[in-house]
Amino acid sequence: MSDQKKQIVRKSKKQIVGQYKELPAAQKKIRKGLLSRKIEQVKIVPGMAVSDLVTAMRGMSVQARNIGLCAEVLDGIYTDKSRPTIMLGLAGPLIAAGLRRVIHDLIVGGYVDVVVSTGAILYQDIYQARGHRHFQGRIESDDTALRDLHIDRIYDTYVDEEKFWDTDQWCGHIADLMPPGNYSSRAYLDFAGSRLRDEESIVRQGHKLGVPIFCPALNDSSAGIGLTIHRHRCIKEGRPGVAIDSIRDNYELTQITVASRKTAAIYVAGGVPKNYINDSVVMAYIFGTERGHDYALQLTTAVQQDGGLSGSTLGEAQSWGKIRKQARFAMAWVEPSVSLPLLAAYAFDRYPAPCRKRLRLEWEGQILKRLETA
Repeated sequence: MSDQKKQIVRKSKKQIVGQYKELPAAQKKIRKGLLSRKIEQVKIVPGMAVSDLVTAMRGMSVQARNIGLCAEVLDGIYTDKSRPTIMLGLAGPLIAAGLRRVIHDLIVGGYVDVVVSTGAILYQDIYQARGHRHFQGRIESDDTALRDLHIDRIYDTYVDEEKFWDTDQWCGHIADLMPPGNYSSRAYLDFAGSRLRDEESIVRQGHKLGVPIFCPALNDSSAGIGLTIHRHRCIKEGRPGVAIDSIRDNYELTQITVASRKTAAIYVAGGVPKNYINDSVVMAYIFGTERGHDYALQLTTAVQQDGGLSGSTLGEAQSWGKIRKQARFAMAWVEPSVSLPLLAAYAFDRYPAPCRKRLRLEWEGQILKRLETA
């Protein structure tokens, strides 16, 4: 390099260094703070526990860090001496994906207190509780051929349509056994759980342990088909029947929120369960109380750019008062068949079951008479 070029390079370096020196002290301090936390290169070692991996993810970036941040929210929930009431919102093909036992263990281990789910998840739990199964399939299937074979496809999962029809009939038969009248989905599912014998069943354990399970869109599922069969039978026979009252769901869930010292929301995917859990804190004003969830986390793949609820951020929920301004919350954009087992394994390891005293709820019709720790 010629002397002239060397002088140009030295002059250029001095100008750059000079620019940094010209930063005001306050900006230098900010700059130093922003560059203080290094990205940790995760190290996988033989025999490493899943909980240790999730902990290590906190030092990574992108969605790995978000999984780690969700775990930090779980730490806050499970160590809070005020014992927040934990509401688990479930949407998506979770049973078809193989998460039935994970959800079962969250209920049985005391990791959640209330479940709000889509109809498909609970229906498919009942389907399995009655001895039927989901089967591995292919997304490249010839769906017209599957139609002829009475096989239904859920992405890469197959189900037996004939066994679905049998389960539809069972859901209608359960309504036949109940006294005529309006019921919340919780009351209907509690009764259904009393008629199941599979201890692996989510609905069965909800009944057995007194964990309320709400399905505000129960009619929008195959269980709804069974209830429609029940309605048609009642009309033909000229007798009153059972109807699911979704506003009663509102009323019952809101009472749980109002009776709780604190609340925490865990949303798996989004949809109707997310909105119902959020609206329960908004509706608290009916009882003269202003609330907001103290903790929240969500696992989803929905985007926020379309303005839909499923992908809306928990920060956006703060503008509605659904999440408290001081709340601890986190979101991870990771498909739930991957993210839920990771966080469940973290909770099971860090907070062994039974992780907390169970809530005891005493109902008198649609009125919550008592909510206390057992």
